[in-house]
Amino acid sequence: MLSLVSGVLVAGWIGWDETRRPQPMWIMNIVWPVAALFGTVLLLWGYLKFGRSAAGSATKSRRSTPDTPFSVMVGKGALHCGAGCTLGDIVAESLATFFPGVALWFGWRNLFDEKMFAVWILDYMLAFLLGVAFQYFTIRPMRGLSVRDGLIEALKADALSLTAWQVGMYGFMAFAQFGVFRPVLGFSLAADSVEFWFMMQFAMIAGFLTSYPVNWWLLKAGIKEKM
Repeated sequence: MLSLVSGVLVAGWIGWDETRRPQPMWIMNIVWPVAALFGTVLLLWGYLKFGRSAAGSATKSRRSTPDTPFSVMVGKGALHCGAGCTLGDIVAESLATFFPGVALWFGWRNLFDEKMFAVWILDYMLAFLLGVAFQYFTIRPMRGLSVRDGLIEALKADALSLTAWQVGMYGFMAFAQFGVFRPVLGFSLAADSVEFWFMMQFAMIAGFLTSYPVNWWLLKAGIKEKM
């Protein structure tokens, strides 16, 4: 509970700070607080050191400059992708909890005995839509593209990164469920429990780690914008 509350408090503080120090790229005003939900104090350190804009200005910022290490640019790119994944996963898990029939639509009891696997499909779909939207609103204005070209470039920039993030997240949650909670602790993780969302914080960090090398390549290849 302490970890989850810390994430909410850090996200709230960053959101408040951004009202006085807006990001030059408006979508990052969403990315930083959302990423703080799982990154907590570590994300706060990253925001203060590499992401915080000058007071009252969206132009005097620490957005990628020649002095910004490339590794930091990659990290920002991964967080940009991860924010869409995080929001998509929160919405999907909440829908499946409050409306259990949703999981049936995605194969629970027909294709999968395990509800988690069915919800993962919904997770991926929503994360993909939000991730592409985040990329679209980054790439299109920066490159001055049409709607069609903006969508194409957003898909190119986010598809691999988002998939790599979800692989890390799913892998960790599978390990937590089938390797720790059921066999060792004797109960299953469910989205209406504190333990589930605590494990999701670690799962998102795992997603960051698996998507980081993909984002490195995407930035080096010029497919994804530096931030």
